[in-house]
Amino acid sequence: MNYKKEYLEVFLKKQEQLFDEPVAETLEEADEFLDECMAVVADNYRAVRDYFEENGADTAGMSREELLEQAEVFALPDGKYLIVEG
Repeated sequence: MNYKKEYLEVFLKKQEQLFDEPVAETLEEADEFLDECMAVVADNYRAVRDYFEENGADTAGMSREELLEQAEVFALPDGKYLIVEG
């Protein structure tokens, strides 16, 4: 597995915030899916903002809350964020 077990569990539990239907049902499927779509673990809020800006998103008018509420952003138990491109 490339991603920590607890990260995979968060994605499995909350994947429908980004997708209309589940894309993975097991930890292994979640790991493979996240690997295929090159999901990123950001260490903090600033890294999330940097990620979006580096990928061409206009974040200028977005508050911290608005940015972290994006469907692509999954809050992780250790204070980091998983970013998944849908």
